[in-house]
Amino acid sequence: MTLTDTLTASLEDYLEAISQIISEKQAVRPKDIARRLMVSNASVTGALRSLADKELINYSPYDVITLTSAGKTVAEDVIRRHEVLRDFFVKVLAIEEGNADKAACQMEHSIPRDILERFIQFAEFIEVCPRGGSKWIAGFSYHCDQGDTAENCEKCISVTLEETRKRKRKGVQKTMKMLSLRDLKPGQKGKVRKIKARGATSMRMVEMGVTPGAVVEVERIAPLGDPIDIKVKGYHLSLRKEEAGGVEIETL
Repeated sequence: MTLTDTLTASLEDYLEAISQIISEKQAVRPKDIARRLMVSNASVTGALRSLADKELINYSPYDVITLTSAGKTVAEDVIRRHEVLRDFFVKVLAIEEGNADKAACQMEHSIPRDILERFIQFAEFIEVCPRGGSKWIAGFSYHCDQGDTAENCEKCISVTLEETRKRKRKGVQKTMKMLSLRDLKPGQKGKVRKIKARGATSMRMVEMGVTPGAVVEVERIAPLGDPIDIKVKGYHLSLRKEEAGGVEIETL
């Protein structure tokens, strides 16, 4: 049993809120948490003491609150569960973002890890499969709203086949140009083809989830181009420009 398994849903919410506030304004005080979670100061104090007893936060009255190393790991896991579920509801099930966020909040505390990983695998499959992608999802959304009986399946298959051929031709051209993760711009996605790094750098890539076949999205590039913030398998990671240059990419 992991530490995450011993936490209540409420305490996970507190850890998630603390982590989010730290990322926004660096310093966290009890009043910030009370405002974020819309709870009383007394409730915040009780929760902070419990988290401190579990050595997940550093807390003392009238001082700023920080996450311990263990607390940061647990908080990142909670946030990952939330984001994976929300993104799946929005990007795959075409659910309105506000409703998707609420549903993710309700489900994030109880979903088993193996099922969460399957959510990620399915979302990646939809993005890389020629029959999937944004157009397929848009078609699903239309079907839910209009009750369409898919009378144009033959035309859809024909269009998909032609687009697959075009993508294959473009893929050959891109391979010749040797695109790397460093070449992507914020908002662009790509499928990892190969990791050229060796030794410790290669092991670090694998540990972070940057492996062949994984779908990677560039979220932000620092003003000087280093580091590059990416999202892969629900995790938010930072790569040095040199590391990103060693990841061969097929754009989606």
